Amino acid sequence: MMKEYNVAILGATGAVGTRLMQKLAESNIPVKSLKLLASKRSAGKKLKYRDDVLTVEEATPDSFDGVDLVLASAGGAVSKKLLPEAVKRGAVAVDNTSAFRMDPDVPLVIPEVNPDALENHHGIIANPNCSTIQMVVALEPIRKQFGLKQIIVSTYQAASGAGQSGLDELRDEAQEHLDGKKMDAHIFPVKGEKEHYPLAFNLLPQIDVFEKDGYTHEEWKMIHETKKIMLNDMNSGAIKVTATCVRVPVEICHGESVYFTVDDAKDASREKIQSILNDAPGVTLKDDPKKQLYPQPIDAAGKEDTYVGRVRPDQENDNAYNMWVVADNLLKGAALNTVEIGEELVKRDLI
Repeated sequence: MMKEYNVAILGATGAVGTRLMQKLAESNIPVKSLKLLASKRSAGKKLKYRDDVLTVEEATPDSFDGVDLVLASAGGAVSKKLLPEAVKRGAVAVDNTSAFRMDPDVPLVIPEVNPDALENHHGIIANPNCSTIQMVVALEPIRKQFGLKQIIVSTYQAASGAGQSGLDELRDEAQEHLDGKKMDAHIFPVKGEKEHYPLAFNLLPQIDVFEKDGYTHEEWKMIHETKKIMLNDMNSGAIKVTATCVRVPVEICHGESVYFTVDDAKDASREKIQSILNDAPGVTLKDDPKKQLYPQPIDAAGKEDTYVGRVRPDQENDNAYNMWVVADNLLKGAALNTVEIGEELVKRDLI
């Protein structure tokens, strides 16, 4: 008889939480029961899951009694408070926040890249940052074939990366601007910062707070998460990584300009890299300059794959290449990857 699991979604009413429900319904995880958890403010809301209508409950430590698997996307503070409680009660938790990503005892997992890391989990598994996920999904098959020396990435990140409130603010600002009114900014670039700037018809080269070295925390995350996933060491010098992260007035889907240097220069070529990407799990190659074919956020929104195009060598530097990467930050960058981790846990009987 197939084993079934009692599942809870923490943060069920948010932009990622609703997509977690959708992807869980489409997954091969045998769900015995589903519990929807959120803040006290959202408790009592009715949400549809498959053919059932479920009532959202307030999340408390006791909410996890009898739960086998928790899929969480309710903010770092909530995860830090509640997920250890869930683990105490016997659950395995997959967390979509930054709360545990850099904890050396917590696996940071992309199923297409490092699923074996799940074997050493201690109850909590971290879902990487959305911008890290799509870049590493595209780079890992190249690294396996040719090795990597250096990664330089510039991101173009959608408003929805700041959640539903960020998406709402972009839409409100766009309408205000078109109506000839002053745009009212409250969230971007960072909700907790003193200064706020409009995102509509603008570009903001700040995502998250600034660190002492002048990098933003989003850039810091991309650098160190990439090393932890690929090399199992967040501070490894084996691959040099640097990032510039920019918020752009796009609703859904992050774009990334990725510049990388390979180890095995003799064997690498544009055509071979394209061939590797064409066969890579979770990747769709859209790369035909003659037909003006390349990934665009407007086409990738709502899709599960990571899209790659504009693959080309650097004509000034040997061993180096450019590519353009686009993915739905709320799906592969969040909900889908979280559910895929759950599927891998089930497959490996690690719950």
